[in-house]
Amino acid sequence: MSGPHGTLPRAGQVRIIAPGPFATVQDLGRPGLAHLGVTRSGAADRHSLRLANRLVGNLVGAAAIELAYGGLVARFATAALIALTGAPCPLELAGRGVGMYAPIDVPAGALLRVGVPERGVRTYLAIRGGLDVPAVLGSRSTDTLAGLGPPALTAGVDLALAREMSAPPVVDLAPQARYPSTPTLRVHLGPRDDWFTDEARSRLWTTEYEVTASSDRVGVRLLGPALRRRITSELPSEGLVPGGIQVPPDGQPVIFLADHPVTGGYPVLGVVTARDIPLIAQCRPGQRVRLRPYRRASTPGEDGLLEGGDASVAAV
Repeated sequence: MSGPHGTLPRAGQVRIIAPGPFATVQDLGRPGLAHLGVTRSGAADRHSLRLANRLVGNLVGAAAIELAYGGLVARFATAALIALTGAPCPLELAGRGVGMYAPIDVPAGALLRVGVPERGVRTYLAIRGGLDVPAVLGSRSTDTLAGLGPPALTAGVDLALAREMSAPPVVDLAPQARYPSTPTLRVHLGPRDDWFTDEARSRLWTTEYEVTASSDRVGVRLLGPALRRRITSELPSEGLVPGGIQVPPDGQPVIFLADHPVTGGYPVLGVVTARDIPLIAQCRPGQRVRLRPYRRASTPGEDGLLEGGDASVAAV
């Protein structure tokens, strides 16, 4: 998968000149293997991955590059069609500025530079056809916790292109709403909310929590008033899911992301809705988040918050 730095990548390949702070290959993951001890993994912001693939006419689950805090420099051996979504970054292609959230024609030999995002964390680069790296258990995703899939991208790696495409794209722009500075995350309460005091459950809805630097693809660690338990006995390990809000003994909640462990022994107070996981996956250290109880819709299209609300959440 690697090539000499001084040569051009072979036809149909993309050479990673610089990967940025952290870059991995991601698709939609490995569903249905939790009973084997394998979590789903895949893109942390699945909405942005799907959108990038649609913009280049790929199957929505085609493998793409997930960047944390931008910084990618890549050279294309042959002409290609690309799109970048997620955290908005300044882009330069063959020495000229180009835009996000739109299909971009890349001439053969061109160099793509991705700057640092002005907000958000993760940016997705989809290339028409997808990336052809070896699949492990049916997925090309890098699982950083289990060590499955391809390693994180490094300088000099050549990535071959697959043919996971559908009809050519017909959309030339997909504008996205600005990420909210303090997002509101909808939460399904339980399954272990009864392990916490009434005060702790109330505090969850009335306190803004801060995202800490100890956050990655496994989960987002929050900092705020400690959530005290009513039941302090040991809990046998139970299954975990993306969005699960686990509370360790220090009372500071952790929201699990794509590479979460399959099981855990601390109580899960609630689960962030699937539609809102992309929001927490794009939160930076120092940013604050609000959590609110989710209400089930009585009629189609009404899903939302029990109280208050943030219009930007429903638009994601």
